[in-house]
Amino acid sequence: MTESSEGQKVADQDNHTLETHTRPDGLALRLLPYIDKYGILIVIFVMVAVLYVTQPDVFLSWRNITNIFKQTAVNAMLSIGMFLAILTAGIDLSIGSVMMLGMMSAGVAQFAGMPWPIVLILAPLAGMGAGLVNGIGITKLRMPHPFIMTLGMLFMARGLGNLISGGVPLTGFPDAIRFLGSYQIPLGEYDGTRFNLPVALVLTIVVYIAFSLMLKHTVLGRRIYAIGGNPEAARVSGINVDAVLITVYGICGFMAGIGGLLLIGRTSSAFPTAGTGAELEAIAACIIGGASFFGGRGTVLGVFGGVIVMGLIKNGLNLNNVSVFYQQILIGAIIVIAVFLDVLRREIGTRK
Repeated sequence: MTESSEGQKVADQDNHTLETHTRPDGLALRLLPYIDKYGILIVIFVMVAVLYVTQPDVFLSWRNITNIFKQTAVNAMLSIGMFLAILTAGIDLSIGSVMMLGMMSAGVAQFAGMPWPIVLILAPLAGMGAGLVNGIGITKLRMPHPFIMTLGMLFMARGLGNLISGGVPLTGFPDAIRFLGSYQIPLGEYDGTRFNLPVALVLTIVVYIAFSLMLKHTVLGRRIYAIGGNPEAARVSGINVDAVLITVYGICGFMAGIGGLLLIGRTSSAFPTAGTGAELEAIAACIIGGASFFGGRGTVLGVFGGVIVMGLIKNGLNLNNVSVFYQQILIGAIIVIAVFLDVLRREIGTRK
């Protein structure tokens, strides 16, 4: 055998060894589609089973179930807005502060004697205004990443909310303002238990159905996914990327304002610490639900599942008298694991 043949044989062996080490495991490839589709359902099922075993008399009671949905409604509104930003490979760190700004705007209007319909729409409009500023800043100021603009808005919105309200809680909202966050629709009574359906849950279902239809069946939805997949290709194909991004961040702010209304309904107050850290919970719900930080991937149903997981974590730990500090540790660990799985999924996809 010639020297060149020997060299070629060694090179082929090296390439085979390299492929063996870099090629994804066959089992992982086969399981990945099922994990993508049903992973969040499996997580919810396991969590429900564990919580039922630890708290059999309380967890599956109608009162506790409705409490979970009432408590997660605010995060549900923030998460669906955050999901749109993440779909475009962006992020909105300001939604917690924007929610607080919307709440304070409504509170100031309420105590200035404005009619309740104006007060009701002021929170989402204030949120949408802040979101549009985010979108315009990201696109027209050519920010290197939405992280920068929305981080600035995090401080600006919270500062403005404190400025217009004097930094004090505003209480005493009328029932018309509190309706979305506090009212429950009576369904009847059975065996001594009253069954009521929170309006916040009904609103959440309607909003998520609307967003699902928008993303699947409208031009805007297809363009959002296209921009997340490849913004330059979307621009070359004729999509007005700047206009879509401004719209996305405007919607994100609007949903933060809706979340503010729900929180006003639950607490009957607007307070300056509202929304602190809420952006992190919204990001966690999106990532747990299968959205990708790389953009262009994820579903509304997955985000809803992520919101439920977050609610189950908090509810379960509270029922078992676990410190809130452990909740923070667990949520942080879940975010890290979810992002790791997203990176792993992307690597496996590129190696197929």
